[in-house]
Amino acid sequence: MKNLLKPAFAAGIALASLTAPLAVAPASAQVAQGIGVVNPDAVVVNSAAFKAAQQQRQTTYQAQIQQATQRRDQIQAELDPLIKKLQADSQAANANQQALQQQAAQIQQREQAGQRELQQILAPYSLSQAYIEEQINDKLMDAVQAAAKKRKMTLILDATNGSVAYAEAAYNITQDSVNELNTLLPSVQVVPPQGWLPRQMREQQAQQQAAQQQAQAQQPAATTGR
Repeated sequence: MKNLLKPAFAAGIALASLTAPLAVAPASAQVAQGIGVVNPDAVVVNSAAFKAAQQQRQTTYQAQIQQATQRRDQIQAELDPLIKKLQADSQAANANQQALQQQAAQIQQREQAGQRELQQILAPYSLSQAYIEEQINDKLMDAVQAAAKKRKMTLILDATNGSVAYAEAAYNITQDSVNELNTLLPSVQVVPPQGWLPRQMREQQAQQQAAQQQAQAQQPAATTGR
């Protein structure tokens, strides 16, 4: 999840004024006014939309989950005898190392093929997770900024990237951001639209199309130059 969330958070981090003077907090609070910390990942996973979507996702893709679970057990049943044989052969006196390596390679190949098969079965389930996270991520910074404004904070630090060594609870606006996100985005869709791709794949396709168009546009000029 962090890979999905970090770019948006870094691009939109609420730095309303780095030069704004910090008001002196009362001695009882000991909090520097205008500074706060937030955990973007915690905001997402604690939001009402995320929690509801995860429950709905289990129901919507129950068939794929059951199919993957059954197929995983079948694959494991195929592998268990091979693994036991490899273990027994490896303990034999004067074991043939080349034969052992071949057995191990066969087991590894079967495991990898099984993983690919399970990933294919669960592809709609995985795509759903990406769709859920992208919808919430699109509103994440709006929620953080809204929480920061309500707390009159002009500098928000990301509590997950190591830039904050310690902060008292009074600085933390993670829950405030969760509250704002719940208001901005009470729920999300679980099933992606037909043909939907995660943002990173869409951007890659757009770059490829732009490069192709540029190459096609340069071809007439190159032909004319001849």
